[in-house]
Amino acid sequence: MTIRVLLVDDDPLVRAGLRLMLRSAPDIDVIGEAADGAAAITAAAELVPDVVLMDIRMPGTDGVTATAAITAALAPATAAPVTPAKTAPRVVALTTFDADELVRQAITAGAVGYLVKDTPPAEIISAVRAVAAGQGVLSPAVTGPLLEQMRGAAAAPPPAGASKPGLDVLTERERAVALAVTDGATNAEIARQLYVSAATVKATISRILAKLELDNRVQLAVVVRSSRRN
Repeated sequence: MTIRVLLVDDDPLVRAGLRLMLRSAPDIDVIGEAADGAAAITAAAELVPDVVLMDIRMPGTDGVTATAAITAALAPATAAPVTPAKTAPRVVALTTFDADELVRQAITAGAVGYLVKDTPPAEIISAVRAVAAGQGVLSPAVTGPLLEQMRGAAAAPPPAGASKPGLDVLTERERAVALAVTDGATNAEIARQLYVSAATVKATISRILAKLELDNRVQLAVVVRSSRRN
């Protein structure tokens, strides 16, 4: 299956570099480009890509706003039948080393991963494939600073009723699945490890996210990695 990718960056040279890089992969097709968040929202609605590589720091409508709109606009309505063509694109935030707060905002907005712009080409291609397969991607260059930021926020006294549940609310099986997700395993790989069906793994991950009040696998990985370091 060909992975359809939309590139979003206000720098045409960055877009050109990403385009050449991704088109070297036989299973990836760059179907469109956008130079700002507003154009990205329009292009995503018209083209319905599988993956959006989204610069999160752009003039005008930024990548965080665009990510929230893209992940919400194409999500199937509760009463409507779910069809593959209407599945929301999976957004990967493109960032620089000094964009830690924007990374956190992008993940909260619905991004399933983030990459720094100087990531080696082979790793970007692998990341696109991983995201298209349902995994999250975390660039090591900003994972550390992001964890520090989260720990700093956790150290501050939270407003009454605002604290989120910790990993201790998970069952032993749910913890095993959460650790496997954090280590980058796909649903199929987790199913083989635990001798259950892929559907069971998917349902377990949904239950974990609900218990921890998280939105996606990337947020789960950040929380688990933070708990490992504490």
